Amino acid sequence: MNDTPLFGSAGLSDSFDSFGRKGPDAIADYTAGFGLEAFEYQCGHGVRLAHDKAALLGSACAGRGITLSLHAPYYISMSSMEEEKRLNSVGYILQSCALVKALGGRRVIFHPGSCGKQSREQALEKAMDTMRRMVVAVDEAGYGDCILCPETMGKVNQLGNLQEVLALCGVDARITPCIDFGHLYARTQGGIAGEAEYAAILDAIAAALPDERAKRFHVHFSRIAYTAGGEKCHLTFADTQYGPPHQPLLRLLKARGLAPVVICESAGTQAEDAQRLQADYRAL
Repeated sequence: MNDTPLFGSAGLSDSFDSFGRKGPDAIADYTAGFGLEAFEYQCGHGVRLAHDKAALLGSACAGRGITLSLHAPYYISMSSMEEEKRLNSVGYILQSCALVKALGGRRVIFHPGSCGKQSREQALEKAMDTMRRMVVAVDEAGYGDCILCPETMGKVNQLGNLQEVLALCGVDARITPCIDFGHLYARTQGGIAGEAEYAAILDAIAAALPDERAKRFHVHFSRIAYTAGGEKCHLTFADTQYGPPHQPLLRLLKARGLAPVVICESAGTQAEDAQRLQADYRAL
C-alpha cells in the first residue's frame, strides 16, 4: 500500500495520437513513459470495453506498476426524482464494478447527480437511499472489494459539494470521496486560493472520515474556468487565468503524510500535467 500520493492521468493526452502504437501495451508504455503510477479508464459515455481487452490492459499496466481506476458513466443520477433512473444508476455502477475488476483495479468514480426541481436536502436524501441500494447490490453481485467514490461536482446546481459527498461516504466504510479540487474551485467562484482553503477541505475530510479514507482518498485535479453557475470548462496548466493552484495542495499532502491517488484531468495535456504534479511533489 502506497505511503505517498500516486499520480496519473484521466485517459490519454492528445499526444498519444503521435505515439505511433495502439492497444493495451501501448497505453501502458505511454503512461509509464511519463513516470506515472496511475491511470483512470474513462467510461463517461458508457461501459463498453470488453472484459478480455480490459484484462490485457490491466496486465500491461500491472507489469509497469500502474494502478487502475475507472470513471463510471456521466449519466448516473443518484438523486433523480424518477425512481427508474435511480435504479438504472445502480445497474451502471454494477457494470462499472465488473469492468474495474477485469482491469485489476478497485476504485469506481461517479457523479452523484443534480438537484433538478427539488431542494438540495431532498436530492441528498434520494442520493443517500440510492447509495445504500448500491452497497447492497454491489455486495450481492460479489463486488464487495470495489471502492465506490462519489465525486465533488463543479456546477452550483449539481449535487456534490464537499459536505454532500462526505455525507454519502458515511453510508458505508468502503465509500471513499473523490475530491475534485478544480470542481470545488469552480463552484465556489474561485474560492481556493492557497493553503488555508485546501487545509479547510482536508480538515473536513479528516473530521468526517476518521479512518484510512482520510489519508487514501481519491483526487481529480485540473484548472477550471467558471461562470456564475460554476464549472465552464477544463483547462491546462499552461492556462493561468484560472486556478486552483496546485503547489499549496502538494505542500499539504506532503506535510500531513497523505497518500491519495491524484488523477489529472487537464484538457488534452493530462499526462503531461500529471507528470508536472508528480515532479513538483517530489521536489518538496
